[in-house]
Amino acid sequence: MKPRFANQKTAALTLTEVLIVIAALVLLAAIFLPPLAAWKHKSNRVGCVSSLREIGITCRMWADDSGGKFPMQIPVTNEGAMELIAAGNVAACFSVLSNTLSNPAILICPNDANHFPATNFATLENSNISYFVSLDTIDTQPQSLLSGDDNLIVNGKKVHSGILNLHTSDVLAWTKERHQSAGNLLLGDGSGQQATSADLTSIARLATNRLAIP
Repeated sequence: MKPRFANQKTAALTLTEVLIVIAALVLLAAIFLPPLAAWKHKSNRVGCVSSLREIGITCRMWADDSGGKFPMQIPVTNEGAMELIAAGNVAACFSVLSNTLSNPAILICPNDANHFPATNFATLENSNISYFVSLDTIDTQPQSLLSGDDNLIVNGKKVHSGILNLHTSDVLAWTKERHQSAGNLLLGDGSGQQATSADLTSIARLATNRLAIP
């Protein structure tokens, strides 16, 4: 005797039902994806500050062992990086600190799409660094600039790799990339902090600075 199938219906969705499901998924994505992206962006910014603080601690330790001077203020012959960083070689400064820094990936901001981490300090180049370094940070001026995000705008113009001479009358700002028109700074006392463009300008006006941009 054959089984009966006369009253059974297929479970396939109609075209209307499929469209309703797709519309619901699109709506859910529109609701939840932007907050998730914002949370990730904020989390990456916190990670950037954390990296700068580790760099700051390393710089302070190095200065404490070097008469209060940072690597960019000590000649290469004395195991510093003065001549190299004055020529724009930012990587040389961080290579000097490599015995204390955890790994070269710390030199990349998580939101930086223009640089990529080095596999080791032996191959470190400017393209593996997201942060500028000040050549003129003084140990006795704890609120002076030491380092920070290099996506800077000075007097309306985006900066490029090389040595940037800042003056106390300059107006500084952050580009929209990385931290949505904000940024992170590392000060001479080794402290890292989030900063608006106004904060950046105020701190930069405390003294004339030469910044090495990777």
